Amino acid sequence: MKTIREQLEERFAAALSAVLGEATPGSAAVLKAAQDPRFGDFQANCAMALAKRIDAKPRDVAQRIIDALEIDDLCDPPEIAGPGFMNLRLKPAFLARMLSAIPTGDAPDRLGIDAIASPQTVVIDYSQPNVAKEMHVGHLRSTIIGDAIARTLEFIGHRVIRHNHIGDWGTQFGMLIEYLRATNPAALDDPSRFRVGDLESFYREAKKRFDDDPDFADASRKTVVDLQSGDPNTVAVWRTIVEESMRHCNEVYARIGVTLRPDDVRGESAYNDDLPEVVRALREANIAEESDGAVCVFLDGYKTRDGEPLPVIVQKADGGYLYATTDLAAIRYRLGTLGADRVIYVVDNRQQLHFRQLIDVAKKAGWVPADRDVLAHAGFGMMMTREEHTDDDGKVSVKTVPFKTRTGGTIKLVALLDEAEQRAGRLFEKLQQDRRERMGENAPELSPDEKTEIARVVGIGSVKYNDLGHERTTDYVFDWDKMISMEGNTAAYMINAYVRVHGIGRKGGIDYATLDTQSEIQLDHDAEIALAKQLLALADTVSKVADDLTPHLLCNYLYETARAFSAFYRDCQVLGAETAAARTSRLRLCDLTARTLKLGLGLLGIEVMEKM
Repeated sequence: MKTIREQLEERFAAALSAVLGEATPGSAAVLKAAQDPRFGDFQANCAMALAKRIDAKPRDVAQRIIDALEIDDLCDPPEIAGPGFMNLRLKPAFLARMLSAIPTGDAPDRLGIDAIASPQTVVIDYSQPNVAKEMHVGHLRSTIIGDAIARTLEFIGHRVIRHNHIGDWGTQFGMLIEYLRATNPAALDDPSRFRVGDLESFYREAKKRFDDDPDFADASRKTVVDLQSGDPNTVAVWRTIVEESMRHCNEVYARIGVTLRPDDVRGESAYNDDLPEVVRALREANIAEESDGAVCVFLDGYKTRDGEPLPVIVQKADGGYLYATTDLAAIRYRLGTLGADRVIYVVDNRQQLHFRQLIDVAKKAGWVPADRDVLAHAGFGMMMTREEHTDDDGKVSVKTVPFKTRTGGTIKLVALLDEAEQRAGRLFEKLQQDRRERMGENAPELSPDEKTEIARVVGIGSVKYNDLGHERTTDYVFDWDKMISMEGNTAAYMINAYVRVHGIGRKGGIDYATLDTQSEIQLDHDAEIALAKQLLALADTVSKVADDLTPHLLCNYLYETARAFSAFYRDCQVLGAETAAARTSRLRLCDLTARTLKLGLGLLGIEVMEKM
C-alpha cells in the first residue's frame, strides 16, 4: 500500500504540473515532516524555489499550488506560513482508512509496506573477526550494525549478500600452523578433534614460542611459503585452524541472533590468487607505477603530514601484497562475479582514509562509475568508558577511553554477553519483588526456565539496542546502568511495551488475530490520532534507515511509538470503552502497535516475548 508521503507527492505532482504547465514529479514539492505539531504534520517547501523560476512572489506561488491541489480527502485545507511554506494537517478519517487497510495474517508481517520497485544486489561486508582470536567488544558494532542494515535492506526488497571478510591469511599463519603441529598432532589426523578452549591463549602461546625459539621461527617462515604455494598438508592444517575459529564465531552469532551464516564467510584468502591480476589491471589502466621498488597508485588530494604525495601501495618492494590489494580484489569479485549494484563496508571510522582511497582507486581504474556511490563506507564510532585519573597533587579527573578491562586488556564478547544476561536477570528479579510487594499472592510467578529466557532476551537485546540506538558515526560511552533499565529508550522498555500490549489482550480474553478487521478504526481522541500518525510513519522511517544506513533512527521511532501507545492507553479506555465499536477499534490499535514494535525490533535483530 502507498505511504502517506507517496500519496501526498502524487497529489502535489498533479498540482505542480498544472501550475508549471509541464510534467513535474511529486518529489519537487520537497515534503518534510513538520517539526512542530501545532503547524500540522507535513510541510511543502517548494514555493520559494519555484518563485524564482516563474518570477512570482513565493506566497503567491504557494497559493496557486494550493488552488490546484486536490487533497481534501487527505488533509484539512493547507495553510501558508512565513515566506511560502505550505503546512498540511492530515485528517483523522484518512488516517483511520490507512490503518484499516493494513492487512492482517501475512507471514512475514509487513504491515502493508510494499517492497521497492527497483531492487538492487547489495553486498554488505561486516563483522570481520580475525582467525585464532576470540571475538571481543571491538567486533560488536560492526557485527550488529551490519546485521541491522542487512535486515533492513532485505526487508525493503533488495537482494542482500552478506560477506564476513575474516582475517584468515598472512604471515602469522606459519606460526599458528607450526604451533598446532607441535602441540596437537592428533588434530592433523582428525580435525574434528581440534578444540581450543581459549583462542586468545592459543595465539598468545604460539607468538611467544615464535619470539623465543629461533628454530620454531624458521620453521614457521618456511610454512608460510608452503601455505602460499598451496602445499596440501599445510593448507589442511590451516583450514583446521580457520574452521575451529569460525566455530567459535558462529556460536557467538547464534547467541546474539545475527544472520551471518558459515556460507557467508569469504575471507582474505579467497582473493589470494587474484592479487597479481589486480596489480596487472592497475598497471594496464596506467594508474599504478613503481616507487622505491613498490607498486603504488597516487591519487590527487592525498598528502602526508609533510605535504608529500600519499601513495596507495598495492605491492611491496619484496613482492608481497597489502590489505588494499586484497580489498581491491574483493571489489572486482563483488562487482564482477556477484553483480553487485552496491557494496557497503561496515568498518570503524579509524579506517576512513583506507576506504576513501580504496573507493577513489576503484573509480580511477574505471571499475565503478565516478558519479555514483556504488561503494560506501558505513563507518562507526568507538565504544568508550570513563576512567578516573589522579595526578601527583591528588586532583581527580575523568577521561573517556576505549572500552576495556580494568587491567587494560580487551573484553571478550562472550564475557560481555554473560554479564548482560546476569544484569538483566537481576533487574527482572527486582521487578518481581516489587510486584510481589504490590500484589501479594496475586503476583504471577514464572518458572526458572522462563526467568532464564527473559534474562537472555532482555540481556542480549539490551546490548544490541544500546549500541544501535546511538548515532552510527559517533563514539559513545558504555554504561551498564543506562543500558539495562526499564526507563528511557532501552531494549527492556521496548520489550516491556510489547508485553503490555499482549497483557491487555490476555486480560480481556482477546486473541488479536481474530479481531473484526471489517469494522472501521475510529480516531476521535487526540491520543488515538497521535498514535495513528506514529504507526503510519513506520514505512518512511524504514526507508530513511535503508537510504542513510542509520539504525538509530529506527530505535528513536520505536521509542516514540511506545510512548505514544503509553499515552493512548492512559487516556483512552480500551477494554472498558464506551461502545463495542470503540472497544474493537482500540484493540486494533493495540494490535497494530504490537506488530509495529515486533517488526521494528526484528529489523534491529532483537527478539520480543509476550510475557515478562
